[in-house]
Amino acid sequence: MPTYTPPFRDMQFVMHEVLKVADEYKAMPRYADADAATLDAVLQEGGKFAAEVLFPLNISGDTEGCTLDPASHAVTTPKGFREAYAKYIEGGWAALSGEPAYGGQGLPLVLNQCLYEMMNSANQAWTMYPGLSHGAYEALHAHGTDEQKQTYLPKLTSGEWTGTMCLTEPHCGTDLGLLRTKAEPQADGSYKITGTKIFISAGEHDLTENIIHLVLARLPDAPKGSKGISLFVVPKNLVNKDAAGKTSLGARNGIYCGGLEHKMGIHGNATCQMVLDGAVGTLVGQPNKGLAAMFVMMNAARLGVGNQSLGLTEVAYQNALAYAKDRIQMRSLSGVKAKDKPADPIIVHPDVRKMLLTAKAYAEGGRALATYCALLIDRELNHPDEKVRQDSAEMVALLTPIVKAFLTDNGWAATTACQQVFGGHGYIKEWGMEQFVRDARINMIYEGTNTIQSLDLLGRKVLGNNGATLKKFGRMIAALVEEEGVNEKMAEFINPLAYLGDQMTKFTTEIGFKAFQNPDEVGAAAVDYLRVAGHLTFGYFWARMAQVALREIAAGNTDPFYQGKLQTARFYFAKLFPETASLMRAARAGSKVLTDTDAALA
Repeated sequence: MPTYTPPFRDMQFVMHEVLKVADEYKAMPRYADADAATLDAVLQEGGKFAAEVLFPLNISGDTEGCTLDPASHAVTTPKGFREAYAKYIEGGWAALSGEPAYGGQGLPLVLNQCLYEMMNSANQAWTMYPGLSHGAYEALHAHGTDEQKQTYLPKLTSGEWTGTMCLTEPHCGTDLGLLRTKAEPQADGSYKITGTKIFISAGEHDLTENIIHLVLARLPDAPKGSKGISLFVVPKNLVNKDAAGKTSLGARNGIYCGGLEHKMGIHGNATCQMVLDGAVGTLVGQPNKGLAAMFVMMNAARLGVGNQSLGLTEVAYQNALAYAKDRIQMRSLSGVKAKDKPADPIIVHPDVRKMLLTAKAYAEGGRALATYCALLIDRELNHPDEKVRQDSAEMVALLTPIVKAFLTDNGWAATTACQQVFGGHGYIKEWGMEQFVRDARINMIYEGTNTIQSLDLLGRKVLGNNGATLKKFGRMIAALVEEEGVNEKMAEFINPLAYLGDQMTKFTTEIGFKAFQNPDEVGAAAVDYLRVAGHLTFGYFWARMAQVALREIAAGNTDPFYQGKLQTARFYFAKLFPETASLMRAARAGSKVLTDTDAALA
């Protein structure tokens, strides 16, 4: 059976020693009291919930899955899921970073980021039920009417109700301009919505009494394509309001689950085919401007999906490490290491160490990047300086596709490598590793496939503003290089980072010029480009983490944590970072070898 221990020490290292979040929060009146002790105390309790309540349900939930009653359209979640959700609400975890105006605790998003990493490690399928509510909350908070906010946000904040995003249809996934779901205006200002949506995570379940669906649909006179899409809020059960504004549940709405998808992984989460049969909804935002509102939710979800793979990378690494220390097979090539045993533990073998260190480097680099993005959002929403808010918003927009795609690609590689450490036992269910691999695979697909994230990064976030935001990140790298450029002990981290930073400018300019002549060049280079950008961001954070570790060691700190961090940084720069050279060479090969292939693909 697998185990899980929340990585408190590394979370504290990232928050307090690398990013110094408590100092950052002193500049934000809302979070001025969020000192390190407070943040750590909350994380400790969140870790207990993840490890003690959610993790024991992970394998059983995967085995049991969800069941649909065709007559009532009701979905039953695996045994224990409902009770765990009740404890989640009772503990106030749903309201952790919510607005106090709607019943939230008003704590920093960085805390929510760390909590969700731990919950994803413990049980990704369960965590998806409350996870989607955050995106629904953000979309309604940004674009909803006052009445919509007062009706739905308190319940989403408390966790009494959950949310979904209903985008995909049987004939269209990413290309939302093709969607056919219709919204007919009614005399009372509401709309009757008819259509079918598929792949709707947590679309129906028994954890809460109401589910708030955000649905994309077309008005009767809507223009064709993506410019004719509107967003509607459609509750599972209609909501009544009395004269005092108090809400109560009304009649069952015309939206229901018509079928459950039979999936490779995340069996404990209900992935639903949702049927809308004259369902009553209200417009969110402006008519035909639904994508702008939905993107608020999608961007939150993309960061969340990256966090899912981060969580799986961590738990897979922990279990593979423990197994490698215990499992004995063969002798070390350099001589016997365990003289009292008939064979050496497999951790002595270089390739086993490579697999373990790959997962460790991806987990710890991903944690630093994801926590930084959460801090950026805290700045964007709460910093008193408008320029800081704007700069933070631009930076998180640049980094969002990297978090989603790079962390999920890495999560797939890491969970697969950790499964490999187990050999044949990794293929057997009771060890838990094959579930981590299966669960990780979906993260590369949904909320926009990783190719879509790559096109978004290169086409919109970089070339779309002539690299302005990328240059801002480049200036962060340049500042670190300037600070540590003459420090010989930092050379093995700073030199490759500085070199890639310089190469990235030339690489981007070259692709931009070729794309101006032939747009297919963007599609041909985008996936490789994003992975190079991912290593650039990881390289920056690994250099900063090495910087902190070296300073602590120089000051006489004998905590082995810092030596371990330094050794992982060395591994990352020596064994993983060099991937960028082959990626850039492949991207520079251009589009012709892909497009001029009709005979090959006949």
